[in-house]
Amino acid sequence: MSETLLETKNVTKIFEVKTKTKKEKLVAVENVSINIEKGRDLVIVGESGSGKSTLGKIVLGLMKPDFGTVLYKGKDIWKMTKEEWKNFRRNAQIIHQDPYSSLNPMRTIFQTLSPPLIQHNLAKSSQDVQKRVSELLSLVGLVPPSDFMNRYPSRMSGGQMQRVAIARAISINPELIVADEAVSMLDASLRVEIVDLLLNLKNKLGTSFLFITHDFGIARYFIKKGGGKVAVMYLGNIVELGEGDSVIQKPMHPYTKALIASVPIPDPVKAKASEVPSLRSLDLTQPRINFKGCKFASRCSYVREICNNEAPLLRLVDDREVACHLYD
Repeated sequence: MSETLLETKNVTKIFEVKTKTKKEKLVAVENVSINIEKGRDLVIVGESGSGKSTLGKIVLGLMKPDFGTVLYKGKDIWKMTKEEWKNFRRNAQIIHQDPYSSLNPMRTIFQTLSPPLIQHNLAKSSQDVQKRVSELLSLVGLVPPSDFMNRYPSRMSGGQMQRVAIARAISINPELIVADEAVSMLDASLRVEIVDLLLNLKNKLGTSFLFITHDFGIARYFIKKGGGKVAVMYLGNIVELGEGDSVIQKPMHPYTKALIASVPIPDPVKAKASEVPSLRSLDLTQPRINFKGCKFASRCSYVREICNNEAPLLRLVDDREVACHLYD
């Protein structure tokens, strides 16, 4: 059996939002349980506002859940000693969505990549630091390294800056990397290239990825090349969870079907013949606290009376878990 690297158990995060007239409590993540195994990946897919990035921050310990627990190798991260926390934070890194704001514009690439190596004693001397930074730049395809070490981010393209951000994430040999919309800010021509880079690094380093994206096309490519599981999120809840290839080939939840159908098909004949599930509405329901019924009911074309009155539970259906009354 695979070793569990990190898991969440029923984590919930509630934000208080002020309007002109009152304060409202909105649920960003609700009762989410995920399991990331050592050496395997989990892809989280969903529209903007579904709670993906909030869940990623909770997983990394950057945000404390209001309810539920986050376990790293069986240990609650919020009950760790100072030394255990330091070890966890070294082994759990992040690649941010925006490479333009994630790098300090006042630091050269060498000044960006060298501090983690020194802090975690991964380089003993200035020569070791120079050598290690050079190796990292070569790993992420910035060659020759000498051309990039003394550059500032302003002298680099978006794709090159994201490669630096990836180099920084892998510099201290983490066991888990949260890639939060890591390719969404890049040109379409670069996205596949960066995903291929992440998968190659995964194979070389044995790192697990929590890959977060709103684009099911990118999610499908990541799964096809690297394997792993897919969790589909909608307004804070996981509505479908299973092995990636199975979910993509045979989606069960109406929301998953709609996301997959939204991926453009290059062949116009196949595109015309494909069945596109209709949505009753394009508007998202506000994820208020104590919401009654299924959050997708206002948009679902399969809605029934029970959907408006009772929230569906995530339950085992065939080879995956689905939260939908169609499978009760």
